[in-house]
Amino acid sequence: MNRHAHGAALLMAMAIMAFAAVAAAAMLVALSTWSRQSGLTADHVQAEELVIAGGDWTRAMLYDDRRASGEVDYPGEPWALRLPPMPFENGELAGHIDDQQGLFNLNNLVQNGKLDVVQYAHFQRLLSILGLPAALADALADWIDADGVAQPAGGAEDAYYAALGHPYLTANRPLIDLDELALVRGFDPDVRARLAPFVTALPTTTALNVNTASAEVLAAVVDGLDLDSARLLVAARSGMFYRNNADFLSQLGRNATVPESDIRVGSDYFLVTLRVTYGKTLARGQLLLARTDATHWPEVVWRKTR
Repeated sequence: MNRHAHGAALLMAMAIMAFAAVAAAAMLVALSTWSRQSGLTADHVQAEELVIAGGDWTRAMLYDDRRASGEVDYPGEPWALRLPPMPFENGELAGHIDDQQGLFNLNNLVQNGKLDVVQYAHFQRLLSILGLPAALADALADWIDADGVAQPAGGAEDAYYAALGHPYLTANRPLIDLDELALVRGFDPDVRARLAPFVTALPTTTALNVNTASAEVLAAVVDGLDLDSARLLVAARSGMFYRNNADFLSQLGRNATVPESDIRVGSDYFLVTLRVTYGKTLARGQLLLARTDATHWPEVVWRKTR
């Protein structure tokens, strides 16, 4: 082999070695990335399983609460306490339970596919208390009711939504959850954020739990009760709770009235919010629970995890 041929062979061998080194390095990086991703995936799966386990734990707690305290629910009970995160090996679990019948149920607006004028008036009052346009009640009623006739002030039926840039139709059924409000005319992010602490969307018509309702919701539902008087009721409630409707009604002034069918001192629906950290991953979950049968654990109406 002459000198030129030898030099060319050496360069070729060096090039092959360099290519092999680069390929080996790339394989090691890919293997390391796969290993980390596999670990993260396993951690996330474990975290989601712990969210489900946490949900079962809250179901058991609410079941025991119904057996222990009957039909009365108030903020001093164990289910309502905000507990610190509970640590466990390689992570922690945090969460809380919120009574949903202390909120205004937006699905009360429509009964059997038709507008309930009393509940409509209550929602308009709540909107006024919160400084929001009354026309929002018309848009929401049209979204839920079964007919195709738009309400006179701010209503919106299929023709309105079909003309949008991304057209769709009205639901013509009760809301599934509050996220659906993003589809309803006028319910922009600011409106939804203002409403969120005071409203809910439950699968059935519900009475208001006067033991957990805010002053704003009480003033909206009880005719003749102004916001200041409602705040006094809430302040007085901090040291006690109403054992029955008569207890609550006895605290109202002469001009304040509410049908007993619209109020109660207990709840059937609860929202559970959970957060689990496991290893380097975080999982969150929410469950809407329905506690309608005292002999069984609460049912899961819907579940969200992420």
